Amino acid sequence: MKQRIGVYICHCGGNISDYVDVEQLSKLIANEDNVVISKDVMFACSDSNQKEMIQDIQEKQLDAIVVASCSPKLHTHTFRNVALRAGINPYNYVQVNVREQCSWAHSDTPLDATVKAYGLVRAGINRVAYSEALENIEIEAQKAVAVVGAGVAGMRAAIELARLGNSVYLIEKEEQVGGRVAQNGKLFMTGEDGKSLTQRLLNEVKSLSHINLFTKATLEKVSGSIGNFLLDVNVDGNLLKLNVGAVLVTTGFDFYQPAENEYGFGQTQRVITLQEFNQLIENNTNELIIEGRPVKNIAYIYCVGNRQSKGPNKYCSRFCCTAAIHSSVRVHEKFNGIKAFHFYRDIRTYGKQELLYRQSSLNGDVYLKFEEKEPPVIEVDNGYPVVKVKDYLTSKKEIILKADLVVLVTGMVARSDSGQVSEKLKIPIGNDKFFNEIHPKLRPVETVINGVYIGGACQGPKNISESVQSALAGVAKINALLKKGKIALEPIVARVNAEACLWCGKCAEVCEYDAIKPLEMNGKMVAEVNVATCKGCGICAPVCPSDAIEIAEYSNQGIESMIAGFAAEAEIKQSETQHKDEIEHPQVGMKEYPEEWKKILSCFTGEPLTIPQISDKSGLAKELITYHLMTMNRYSIVEPAGLNDEESYYMYKPKNH
Repeated sequence: MKQRIGVYICHCGGNISDYVDVEQLSKLIANEDNVVISKDVMFACSDSNQKEMIQDIQEKQLDAIVVASCSPKLHTHTFRNVALRAGINPYNYVQVNVREQCSWAHSDTPLDATVKAYGLVRAGINRVAYSEALENIEIEAQKAVAVVGAGVAGMRAAIELARLGNSVYLIEKEEQVGGRVAQNGKLFMTGEDGKSLTQRLLNEVKSLSHINLFTKATLEKVSGSIGNFLLDVNVDGNLLKLNVGAVLVTTGFDFYQPAENEYGFGQTQRVITLQEFNQLIENNTNELIIEGRPVKNIAYIYCVGNRQSKGPNKYCSRFCCTAAIHSSVRVHEKFNGIKAFHFYRDIRTYGKQELLYRQSSLNGDVYLKFEEKEPPVIEVDNGYPVVKVKDYLTSKKEIILKADLVVLVTGMVARSDSGQVSEKLKIPIGNDKFFNEIHPKLRPVETVINGVYIGGACQGPKNISESVQSALAGVAKINALLKKGKIALEPIVARVNAEACLWCGKCAEVCEYDAIKPLEMNGKMVAEVNVATCKGCGICAPVCPSDAIEIAEYSNQGIESMIAGFAAEAEIKQSETQHKDEIEHPQVGMKEYPEEWKKILSCFTGEPLTIPQISDKSGLAKELITYHLMTMNRYSIVEPAGLNDEESYYMYKPKNH
């Protein structure tokens, strides 16, 4: 049991201290058993405060620390490193969330927020008192990777993995590689032909000895775990067994297939999908011909199969607008005398793709806006489609267009076999049937299965560039994982008391990660936990009738002590300064400033500056500067200095200038 504990309660620049009385809380906590030092600090995560913690740990000979601040998701590794640098075990540290769980949740009742924070900090102290000096679990890892799907993203990923010294097994279901890109003609931005791009990548794949390419191959079975996956692959009827350290899934997507008579589809050969239209462009040379007659009027209908409020595909496919406009521009480049009419809900040509929209407009293309509740109606007159629509740009005036050709701009949907891949690799899929990552911003290519990564359009609609970028992000993650030949895993996993275990199997039934299997030990069956697969979620512990399984760092004794700590009462007074509309903050000493504040202040040399000017000088993002300036203004470190000459930006200056 830890007997010399240090507690640090963070102001978080007012995010916490505006509602939680951190000074009073710190004084109360100082009286707790085993607490040697209790401090309130402006920014616990700042370099200066980290150094102060390290100094306290070493001088006061602390054996554990508690940091009451923001969510552990943000700074767990920050403070584990503080503990490590100070010479104590990183798992003898507990982070208590008093921002999201207290100050933000109870901003209207600061006294209640302070009372709750007191209980949470006490629970954290009791938890860390029973913490163990855990060590990372180290396992051997195969320096081999299976890349499932040999489209452009998959081939590019395989090439980079091989160049980094990994053995790569590139598994493609079809007879030919390249996926959808191989079926494309001239590509936007580069102007390269889709087939040429595919062939160039294939030549690189074949030139690298570390890559083994298997076509007409499917995953049959997957077992094992991170660092040591065992794959059964059916290669044209022959079973191949592979042993790899990680798996990267780049299986791509399918195009939405319109239903019979959806916008006239199937009623006439003059209503086709965008993919069929692109093939038509490639197959014709001097004149665009369909059914033996030249095409003069083309109607493009957008959002077919996507953005359906009542349908299965509620999402925007993102690439379709650009793809349709690119095809329209290609038509004007290749054929003369063709008029294009675009029936759209919203035009979403983001980034440099806006250049295509501009070129299309210069070509004379006509854009007509409709709403989902009043989509275009297609009728067939003597084999020719007639489009009727209410144009929302002309006060819902009804437009009637007799077209030679109607192009249905269809979006991306998840592959029909994504469910089979999901079942074998245990990758969760969303409501849209695409594979789910752990977090779209913070962990965009990782899945809940350690060692299994996703990239490209199998996780959602992407263009070629975005698909390759996400696949290469997976490459970076995999190479960092496997390059040492060993993998260090979190030690907070389930563990079994073999003497108490009776192997009823209930823990294995509820485990979502297939981490628990029966094992014969000393003549009886007991539960065995695969530490490489276990996520430490704890769902197994409460279902065990013999109380034979628990999670490291969450022993029964530790949890009971946390409950007791949270339930404790103390006399807490309402602070007179909290939750006022105007809160006066004293200037904070320079040693308390986070690094971002120092960078911002160093930009000022006399004249007030705008946020873009500060961004240019400091290299910090404008959004980040805006956030910090608001907090620095609150603490009287900087102040607004009016508008600039163009009256387009506010200027700021240091308070003492």
